[in-house]
Amino acid sequence: MKPLSLLMEILVILGVIIKNIEAEKHNRKQKERNVTTQVSVNEIKQFLSHILERRKLIKVIYQRENAVGKKKIQRKLRIKGIQNKDLSKRNKTHLRNQAKKNFTDEGDQLFKTGIKILQQSKSQKQKAEAYVFFAKAADMGNLKAMEKMADALLFGNFGMQNITAAIQLYESLAKEGSYTAQNALGFLSSYGIGMEYNQAKALIYYTFGSAGGSMMSQMILGYRYLSGINVLQNCEVALNHYKKVADYIADKLEKSEGIPVEKVRLTERPENLSSNSEILDWDIYQYYKFLAERGDVQIQVSLGQLHLIGRKGLDQDYYKALYYFLKAAKAGSANAMAFIGKMYLEGNAAAPQNNATAFKYFSMAANKGNAIGLHGLGLLYFYGKGVPVNYAEALKYFQKAAEKGWPNAQFQLGFMYYSGSGVWKDYKLAFKYFYLASQSGQPLAIYYLAEMYATGTGVLRSCRTAVELYKGVCELGHWAEKFLTAYFAYKDGDIDSSLVQYALLAEMGYEVAQSNSAFILESKKAKILEKEKMYPMALLLWNRAAIQGNAFARVKIGDYHYYGYGTKKDYQTAATHYSIAADKYHSAQAMFNLAYMYEHGLGIAKDIHLARRLYDMAAQTSPDAHIPVFFALMKLETVHLVRDILFFNFTMRWKWMKLDNTLGPYWDLFVIGLIIVVLIFLLRNRYG
Repeated sequence: MKPLSLLMEILVILGVIIKNIEAEKHNRKQKERNVTTQVSVNEIKQFLSHILERRKLIKVIYQRENAVGKKKIQRKLRIKGIQNKDLSKRNKTHLRNQAKKNFTDEGDQLFKTGIKILQQSKSQKQKAEAYVFFAKAADMGNLKAMEKMADALLFGNFGMQNITAAIQLYESLAKEGSYTAQNALGFLSSYGIGMEYNQAKALIYYTFGSAGGSMMSQMILGYRYLSGINVLQNCEVALNHYKKVADYIADKLEKSEGIPVEKVRLTERPENLSSNSEILDWDIYQYYKFLAERGDVQIQVSLGQLHLIGRKGLDQDYYKALYYFLKAAKAGSANAMAFIGKMYLEGNAAAPQNNATAFKYFSMAANKGNAIGLHGLGLLYFYGKGVPVNYAEALKYFQKAAEKGWPNAQFQLGFMYYSGSGVWKDYKLAFKYFYLASQSGQPLAIYYLAEMYATGTGVLRSCRTAVELYKGVCELGHWAEKFLTAYFAYKDGDIDSSLVQYALLAEMGYEVAQSNSAFILESKKAKILEKEKMYPMALLLWNRAAIQGNAFARVKIGDYHYYGYGTKKDYQTAATHYSIAADKYHSAQAMFNLAYMYEHGLGIAKDIHLARRLYDMAAQTSPDAHIPVFFALMKLETVHLVRDILFFNFTMRWKWMKLDNTLGPYWDLFVIGLIIVVLIFLLRNRYG
């Protein structure tokens, strides 16, 4: 089978990758980031040919053994007679089924081992080892492992991107009913990556994927029905799709604090991108570690938080988190005490679940008036962990923490009034606290607000508001981790891998991913799409990002219509988009562009006074616009000064021509004489 041969090839590639990783000595900075491993093509071919020859030999031997076995069986049947025929068939079938079961069990075991390694892995070498197990399991027919390998080929994990091979695997898996494969084929069809660009086909794949249980397909369909992309816009259908995903995410969120999502905008200027606030630079991290070791309590708490949930590009590391929290707690930090209590309440490898220890640290923090500690004590009383369930005590602590602005406590208060836990149900109070918590981005508060708007509980029903809120919850799914891997792939120069990941997220409705995908496409550095398709696809993505409120994207759409990128030149449409960006988002760039169009009368009526005003507004809106506006105004004033001078000369000549006709050719002598008479009259009056 083709898929199996492909998987064997992948297995060999991974083996070589691991050897290369062990041989190469990367610096510390590269160890913390995704590194695209270079693989020797000749070495891969040698390994591959060896494996293929071995597989052919095994196949020949297997066929010969079968032939010999058949002859022996036939000889025995002739001797023993027809009565033993049924018995031998049953034995043969039993042995075949047993062998198949053992084969399947071994594949399942290999897949589970790979998953375990992947979850515990912190380095590229360990992750590569996990994929070796996936490759072996896939070779044994494990569908989940085959999905993992197909994803690795599509997204370019470890520099092994091969979209053609990924499509072959996905098509094979789709025939087996894999919803992951159906979702992937829908995505590839919607962009025309490695497949024919076909939105109708993509919609069919997404529909089958969502019916099979794909949360990503559900989310894509929700976004399409919300925005009316290749389907009739239908808020209720979008609500149905988004709710299914939001329910799934909310269930996950109730078991943990949340899923960190770092969304880096590639449209930032290069100097900002290299020190982006969403990703902690390695040098800055080392400096923070130095400060933490020197006793900076605030930095200790910050590093502990980053390692606790794995933020800003750092790996989740409970041991490091506990280490920094303990140092800060010894120095008297109430926040650190509260976070230690949280770790023991939830339980992890570094701090095994212990209600008594959690109560101790929460109490220490609460005694210092710490909101997180007060909230922690409220949780212990609410759920009865280490203490009897006491809703009154829980309510008291939640209220104290909520008054200090802690969003999780605000959510808990809202939940108590929403569900009637220890208090009378009060949807107005529930809405109030959910809303307060949602303003700080508390995901479960956003989810329950969506529930209230979707059902009209305590508020006037609003499908659109419910969908927008559900969408925000859905975007916290585990798939958002691709923002980080896509960003590192982009920084490492793996443009195709970065584009595929951003494009998938863009298809799911992430505005940041839409603008990032468009940014990469317009650079024309990607190789997975034909160059003539890049500008039209980029324009499509800029448009989707602009609809979601991205001002930069709105200006970009104006630029594309102004210059004719991916569409026909249309100054009027360009001016319309610039006007929206200037009026709605106060974009200095849009104001400047619009001023230029008014100055020259491009697509709109020429208006010099309005052009001056817009130039001035651009300079007032952004300091970066001062120099361009200065030169633009200098040019405008110079051009109009020259025009005024020319107009003045023409006017004076016209006046002279009229005086010649009225007073004769010597009118100038008459004027001089008149001036002399006036002067004599004035002098006589002064001295007379």
